Amino acid sequence: MVDRFEVGEIAGTHGVHGDVKIFPTTDWPRRFLELTDAYVESKRGLLAVKISHVRMDGKFVVLHLSGVDDMDEARLLRGSKILIDRKYAVSLPEGSYFIADLVGCRVLDETGAEIGTFSDCLRTGANDVYVVRKGDGKELMIPAIPDCILEINPEEGFLRVHLLPGLEDL
Repeated sequence: MVDRFEVGEIAGTHGVHGDVKIFPTTDWPRRFLELTDAYVESKRGLLAVKISHVRMDGKFVVLHLSGVDDMDEARLLRGSKILIDRKYAVSLPEGSYFIADLVGCRVLDETGAEIGTFSDCLRTGANDVYVVRKGDGKELMIPAIPDCILEINPEEGFLRVHLLPGLEDL
């Protein structure tokens, strides 16, 4: 299980006082209104930051990070990820999981044979689709529906799935 979750990406600057415009990568962007501590993951490494001001701006969130006081400093952070500690994560309903906790889990069929490794989740209009990287490097797309996903156990590091007929041929 991961200790930190990505909740946004710095898309650019906002104004001349060092504010940054965040594109939220979380299902709950309003979480930023309650955040006071976060991390900026940039090319230079991981930096703990204090959030001193937050406001919503359409689909973006505008943050002022303590210590980033002008547009030039803020511009250097463009493309960086905003991470939060697990303790600040939202509570999930029973049977729901953070995608970050599933990445790297083994994906097994009904018999326990290993199919591959969970690598990503694609959000579609109808249902999520789990991306599984097979041993040969190819990807297998599995719809995240009850007919296919039999068991999810990130604590033990695996998902058990049923492959519908023809799914491997796609």
